[in-house]
Amino acid sequence: MRRFVLVALIVVAGCGERGAVTLMPSAKGIGTSQGIFIGTTRGADPETGEALGRERSDKTKYMRMDISVPPDRTEGQITWPTPGRPVDPSKEFVALNQVTFDSSAAFRQNLSAALARQKVRGPEAIIFVHGFDTNFAEGVYRLAQLGHDMKLKSTLIHYSWPSRASALGYVYDRDSVMFARDGLDSLIGQVRAAGARRILIVAHSMGALLVMESLRDLAVAGDRDVLSNISGVVLLSPDMDVDVFRQDVQRIKPLPQPFMIFTSKTDKALRLSAFLTGEDQRVGNLASAADLSDLKVTIVDTTAFSTGLGHFNMGDSPALLALLSQISSVDAALESDPSKRLGLLGGAVLTVQNATQIILSPVAAIANQ
Repeated sequence: MRRFVLVALIVVAGCGERGAVTLMPSAKGIGTSQGIFIGTTRGADPETGEALGRERSDKTKYMRMDISVPPDRTEGQITWPTPGRPVDPSKEFVALNQVTFDSSAAFRQNLSAALARQKVRGPEAIIFVHGFDTNFAEGVYRLAQLGHDMKLKSTLIHYSWPSRASALGYVYDRDSVMFARDGLDSLIGQVRAAGARRILIVAHSMGALLVMESLRDLAVAGDRDVLSNISGVVLLSPDMDVDVFRQDVQRIKPLPQPFMIFTSKTDKALRLSAFLTGEDQRVGNLASAADLSDLKVTIVDTTAFSTGLGHFNMGDSPALLALLSQISSVDAALESDPSKRLGLLGGAVLTVQNATQIILSPVAAIANQ
């Protein structure tokens, strides 16, 4: 029976059309343009011909893309152009341009200019790290979607590491995470050197392991100047062993704050990961905040919003996107009088020693409480 469930989950994870970059400068003005800076350690794929495929590159490439987010869509949704059919930028995501910088200095100069143009909260950057089974286009377009739907005013930066982009490539991706640590370390350093005074790091799935290993590297190297500029960490459905997470935390301490972990008890992808690793659970599907009760982290339980695999609830759910567009107020709320915490982000707040657990509920459910 367990083998049948495993096969079924792999088949579900492998279904659906894969994303690809469609360059269409003529679409400018149809949708909303979302600028994305990119650091990547992907190399050319000799099998598919992709310039940024599954192969691993020792050299970090720096880029910028402007993505057109179509006006005719549901929040949380990414619609790809269908091969063989005319592209409709009013309904489908497309790239308006793609620029590859010839040096890290040119990347910093362009990034610095973007940071200087911010009118809200000064030079703040958000670095997004994608997860398992993700190709280059899917990671970039996902950040564009999140930036648009959450109305983020910060400068957006994506770290694209060499995932195999295959449901059967789990071990390859785990090894790629270890390979990609130096590239992420370098990107964080470049972002700080460009003038970002606050850096929020957001990671999905296996990308959370990469982020924790990178923060551990910085801590072990004694690079507290860079760590002090990290204004928060958000881990979405982290595919990471609980014991490894705890060990990394001990090295990184003090953790950047806020440090938020979005979980779901019904995450089918993490159930598969736990099966493959021989563990009962991963950080992203913890049963209770009590499992991390001694750590200064905030656990946000999104189980009530799960659909499909339930592995990216925050990005897929219009209701969650609306709630979490106010995420900047969460840290302040958690530091305030505990009596004022009830109802934060439409959920209940429980505190267990240092860890805080927010259990989110749909608005309709709250009304009936």
